[in-house]
Amino acid sequence: MGSHPVEPAAGSPAAVDFTEVQQTEQFRELRKRHRSFVFPMAVVFLLWYFAYVLLADYAHEFMATPVWGNINIGIVLGLLQFVSTFGITMWYVSYANKRLDPIAANIRHELEEAAPEAFSDTPGGKK
Repeated sequence: MGSHPVEPAAGSPAAVDFTEVQQTEQFRELRKRHRSFVFPMAVVFLLWYFAYVLLADYAHEFMATPVWGNINIGIVLGLLQFVSTFGITMWYVSYANKRLDPIAANIRHELEEAAPEAFSDTPGGKK
């Protein structure tokens, strides 16, 4: 970021111009990477979820097909809903740690350097 998007108001600690931050190349890249994971994954998961609901509602014989003992396809697919939710969550955490967090940390570091008082926990900028 060439210029620092921080403009202090008269007589108050520096405030961050978040609208300007959103226009930076780093922030746009962060948003692009986030959306390129979240939107397709949400579509895939919703398709999988609604397929399960539709099968449960309209394909009773198929869902009742025994797999092993009293375990049928419906139970297996229902349990796979939970497994896929946890799997997607773990995948997202890994993705965020590698592809999103470094950029977000860099943006935060640059903002904190430009206006440390805007990020303090107490009024007046003292930690």
